[in-house]
Amino acid sequence: MEEVERKSRRGRGRLSRLDMLPEEAQLDLLWLNQELRANERPQNELLDLFNMRLAVHGIEPVSNGSFSRYSVRKAIQFRELDETMRLSRELVDVLGADSADKMTITVAEMIKVAAVKLVETEGAKLAAKDLMELARAVQSATGAQKQSAEYRRQLEREFEKRIEQAADRAETVAREAGVSADVIADLRRKVLGLS
Repeated sequence: MEEVERKSRRGRGRLSRLDMLPEEAQLDLLWLNQELRANERPQNELLDLFNMRLAVHGIEPVSNGSFSRYSVRKAIQFRELDETMRLSRELVDVLGADSADKMTITVAEMIKVAAVKLVETEGAKLAAKDLMELARAVQSATGAQKQSAEYRRQLEREFEKRIEQAADRAETVAREAGVSADVIADLRRKVLGLS
């Protein structure tokens, strides 16, 4: 029950001091995020370096608590991103990297399922804008599925056309070599998969 309550309170929440930094500090925030992602320096060193970068712009330093909360939030986001990427790589391995059509269908279905779950669990809390973005995501996923299927059909038509052309050339060569019409017709059926 406590987990459900915690999830229902989850959201954007209150903006942190770092989220509200002015425009001139956005490159410094980008630098900080890259450093947090690299995870090669201690947090207190990063805080000191970040505050020095802010001081160049005349911006008040960030407190240790605010910085700590921000870095923990980013660490969680990076872990979730890493897990999503790992799962995606495993999915590609299972489906095969050459199977773009299967991948498109699978990802589109995952998006649709996630959208349904989100509406079921958070429906009453979703704003009109959130629902519109969700609808666009589902529409894009469906469009990608349709496009993938159309592309597959186009490839199949091109392949069939090439096979037909190859069968025509083979028939011409066989006729010139004196092969009987019945044998040629039989070979053509077998090559084109008609028998």
